[in-house]
Amino acid sequence: MVRFLRTLMMVVFLITLSFSTSYAAGQFRVGDRGNEIAEIQDKLVVLGYDVMADGDFGPATVEAVKDFQKSQGIKADGLIGPATYTALLGKDMPDISSGANYIAGRIITTSMNYIGVPYLFGGTTPSAFDCSGYVQYVFAKAGISLPRTADIQYEAGIPISTADLIPGDLVFFTTYTYGASHVGIYLGDGNFIHASSSRGVTIDSLGNSYYSSHYIGARRIL
Repeated sequence: MVRFLRTLMMVVFLITLSFSTSYAAGQFRVGDRGNEIAEIQDKLVVLGYDVMADGDFGPATVEAVKDFQKSQGIKADGLIGPATYTALLGKDMPDISSGANYIAGRIITTSMNYIGVPYLFGGTTPSAFDCSGYVQYVFAKAGISLPRTADIQYEAGIPISTADLIPGDLVFFTTYTYGASHVGIYLGDGNFIHASSSRGVTIDSLGNSYYSSHYIGARRIL
């Protein structure tokens, strides 16, 4: 149990650190996805850099950004901040605090605040949660309205394959009844956070034998 708790706290620390540095800084960086990233990549392609405009800020994009920054006399850190954005695209950097990546960061950070909250069937507040009540509450804190129960939440958003999961996606399982009867929030690296009936709000792995055998799919809400 002690070893499990230490591992859990390390996972919480690393995930929280990742999101706090990424979103608080107001910068586009590795791991970000979306149309803004595709626009940045497209401009890099036009300038002759070896990168694919797929909307996924991966290692190749980092290297291309660093090379561009060096050519402009900007600190070559691979991050797209205001100076790099303006030099590359010729316009002011948009406010990314309302973008999907930023909102996902808020959701993940908020979800961590309730680790250890006990489970209660029908629970919808920080005094006690059930799985869908927890997800609904966390998303509401980020301004996103979700249905109350897991089976109806499973109908929201768009279907996502396991290979395409990103932090903030919802992952669903069939447990005590047919169909989607349990839900959690994907954190990245194969981990998700959820209100477990036996342990309350906690982090588990999709690779866990129980959850992998009961997993039925995911939805992207953002």
